[in-house]
Amino acid sequence: MSEQKTIAIIGAGIVGVSAAVWLQRDGHDVILIDKAGPGEGTSHGNGGVLASCSIVPVTVPGLLRKAPKMLLSPSQPLFLKWGYLPKLVPWLTRYLKHANSDDVERIASALTPIVGDSLNDHKALAEGTGAEKWIVPSDYLFLYENRAHFEGDAFGWDVRRRHGFTWEELEGQAFHAYDPVFSQDIGFAAKLSDHGHITDPGRYVKDLAAHIEENGGRIIRATVEDVVREDGRVTGVRADGETISCDTAIVTAGVWSGPLAQQLGVSVPLESERGYHLELVEPSAMPRSPVMVASGKFVATPMEGRIRLAGIVEFGGLEAAPSRAPFELMRKNARAAFPGVTWKEEVEWMGHRPAPADSIPVIGEVPGVKGAYMGFGHHHIGLTGGPKTGRLLAQMIAGRKPNTDMSVYAPSRYAT
Repeated sequence: MSEQKTIAIIGAGIVGVSAAVWLQRDGHDVILIDKAGPGEGTSHGNGGVLASCSIVPVTVPGLLRKAPKMLLSPSQPLFLKWGYLPKLVPWLTRYLKHANSDDVERIASALTPIVGDSLNDHKALAEGTGAEKWIVPSDYLFLYENRAHFEGDAFGWDVRRRHGFTWEELEGQAFHAYDPVFSQDIGFAAKLSDHGHITDPGRYVKDLAAHIEENGGRIIRATVEDVVREDGRVTGVRADGETISCDTAIVTAGVWSGPLAQQLGVSVPLESERGYHLELVEPSAMPRSPVMVASGKFVATPMEGRIRLAGIVEFGGLEAAPSRAPFELMRKNARAAFPGVTWKEEVEWMGHRPAPADSIPVIGEVPGVKGAYMGFGHHHIGLTGGPKTGRLLAQMIAGRKPNTDMSVYAPSRYAT
């Protein structure tokens, strides 16, 4: 092992907590700092799927043509708070430039090493921590009305095939025999094995954080204002006006990483992809596996005592309150997808997914600042890619060379 370091990790979601677990296993002292505490933000509210096959970005060819129509239709899973549009335009312009097949292939190639073996990455992370109980190996299904509807998504499935994903096609009765909970209007499924889901993502991250604390790590609830440097080297972080000493600092604060990155000379075009979930508590029946319902672009995941519906992309910044329309759309989609299911109550949630304009996370050492690292920007696959990202950061900090080409994620691509 390299010398023992004191490492401050800014942000205690899945990426920060994963980094802390792996760093602690390497013998380092870790300090997790988060304004709300571990697993309270997007790591609490995500869809819970270990979605290894989710390597196809939103920016596929044809998006530019479809987006205006989607925004104007209340039954489409894309929403915009129109007053936010002027602020969004610079990021959106850069984002939409990637809606072509060459960039999709480049993005998919970058995402595959981070998310492609998520179930095993989570098992390795959680081993011996007490958090293993939340990990369930499972299939992951994409549901379509019929084969023609599935074939309309051929571009994305071709990308997955090129990156080694295989699937079984279930049609008509074969699908309903696999899972009778779904509507007869759903007549086709692409079933991918070797996936998994987390039955309570927030508690999973909290259990991992509790393990870190039991092993001598510190957890501090505070807002970090800056990374303190002397002679181009990290010496601490300033949180709530006080300086916490450390040799190394990692920015893993999701969408709130932008301002800290900027102070470190890295200007990431980062936007909040506002995500919604609706939980159906104590349902009369559960789906057998997590599914992506293609018609509504939403995920339904069986969780502890509830079904969580997640999905929806809304652009509206960090300040605005949740909109009603996304919840209503999910409610309508749920009734259409599993018409015979009833439930006792509902829980609504909205959170912020960190979306860099090129859909590739920022992972690695900050250029020109010794001891400063970053790990954020996973869009809607943060839970899926968190453990691998944390492990890669731990390897880099220890001076071990990861067996992944890290240049595609390097913060230096946004150096000011």
